[in-house]
Amino acid sequence: MAVLMSLWRGELPLRHAFWEYAVAYGTIASIFATVAAIASVAMSLPDAVAVGLFLIPVPYILIAVVGVMRSANRYDGPPIWASLARVAVLVWGVLMILI
Repeated sequence: MAVLMSLWRGELPLRHAFWEYAVAYGTIASIFATVAAIASVAMSLPDAVAVGLFLIPVPYILIAVVGVMRSANRYDGPPIWASLARVAVLVWGVLMILI
């Protein structure tokens, strides 16, 4: 929980916030949720179950997006990397929620 709070506050280094917590963990969570949702449809469960399973990672994705944005604000390196991280994490977040 402490790491999630650090991520939310933007206290993690940008490279870790972006690559590890957003891209890696967030993508894995979205893949598992999507597989679970598809499996629930295949098992003829109610559509609400599939939607609920699909949306489980959304709070984490939002935490990761906010965390990367805040980490980018604190980034001391070349400004282009902070700007690229902001754009990329927004695109990633939208894709993870929609796909």
